[in-house]
Amino acid sequence: MEYIPNIIFILLLVAGIGLFASNIKKMIRNVKLGKKVDRSDNKKERFAQMARIALGQSKMVRRPVAGILHIVVYVGFVIINIEVLEIIIDGITGSHRIFAPYLGGVYDVLIAVFEILAFLVLATVVIFWIRRNAMNIKRFTMGELKGWPKNDANYILYFEVVLMSLFLIMNATDFILQTRDVAGYGHGGQIYGSFPISQYVAILFETMSDGTLVIVERTAWWLHIAGILVFLNYLYWSKHLHIMLAFPNVYFAKLTPKGQLTNMEAVTKEVKMMMDPDADPFAAPDPSEADEVPAALGANDIFDLDQVQLLNAYTCTECGRCTSECPANITGKKLSPRKIMMDTRDRLEDVGAVINKEGEWKDDGKTLLNDYITTEELWACTTCNACTEACPIGIDPLGIIMEMRRYLVLENSAAPTELNGTMSNIENNGAPWPYNQMDRLNWVKE
Repeated sequence: MEYIPNIIFILLLVAGIGLFASNIKKMIRNVKLGKKVDRSDNKKERFAQMARIALGQSKMVRRPVAGILHIVVYVGFVIINIEVLEIIIDGITGSHRIFAPYLGGVYDVLIAVFEILAFLVLATVVIFWIRRNAMNIKRFTMGELKGWPKNDANYILYFEVVLMSLFLIMNATDFILQTRDVAGYGHGGQIYGSFPISQYVAILFETMSDGTLVIVERTAWWLHIAGILVFLNYLYWSKHLHIMLAFPNVYFAKLTPKGQLTNMEAVTKEVKMMMDPDADPFAAPDPSEADEVPAALGANDIFDLDQVQLLNAYTCTECGRCTSECPANITGKKLSPRKIMMDTRDRLEDVGAVINKEGEWKDDGKTLLNDYITTEELWACTTCNACTEACPIGIDPLGIIMEMRRYLVLENSAAPTELNGTMSNIENNGAPWPYNQMDRLNWVKE
């Protein structure tokens, strides 16, 4: 009977981690639906970029208030969960604060730091909730955030409040039980841990009997670890998946100048052949390429985007910094770079749901273009790159917009009238203006 709690804990741990691993496997499968892209170059520079942006949060603090608050939650939540390692070992072995005897004073410092950070996280989460729900900040009230996205953001805040509160309650009751030298908690008058915050929370529980305190402490302990496992599995469905994906996303981000567009291999090949005086346009095709299906020019669906762009979609934090700096959106256009990323992720998840159900991809009659993202949104983009520069974790909405524009122009010949006129003039006159080359210097005579 004494091992039943340990067995239950192990089963809970295995189930929680197993479900999380299963969902991450599905996510990786979905990302691999995109085209392969080689980002294995400049490893040193990529690691430096990841350390600076993902770990160091350098782009977050460009907006100091939100940036500093985010760093408090980020550092607090990550460091506090170091204690999860001790909780797991205690749960499996049935021990209590197993690291304390070995770490001595260091353990006391760690617990004290954990508690201070927990308090700061609680205070910061309250501020975040007020900013998101009461201050009417434009980027938090836009149309694409209505419904699930808004609720999701609040659910995470509530999760953090509950987890931090359980942590402090667990420590507060444990502190009292240690001072009373209760069996299983006492250590002959020695207190394991330092409790600068929970010692004040303990005032609420001082009048309870030893038995009741044990029940409260064990309940908080179990709910805390169960809550962490629930939170872990909730991440897959939440914008907070960026907690893990920000690091690979920043690592694989482009290192080229942000305004530099990627040339299309198929078009480049055609242009090179046209410019090669020795090329034979009537030559028989290469036998090795005879069975190849021509790649789509641009992107009509998620299958036409590359794997890094699909990773971008999963990593999007929905913070709205991209949209708040988009000149098209500021001037009332329909475009929202955040919505582009959210729509791409929604389409990716819908495709994944079909694969889960059917065992393979079967056309559902929808595409990313038109069914999720409209041409009006795409053509509103000025390609200024403000969205990519603003993103705190290296997401590139412009890359997706440009690929879908390319599809519209090269596959559907569906460009705005003004653009069609410009391209016709370039083709016929070698310039964007509707004048014959022979007439270009007429203005001099006038």
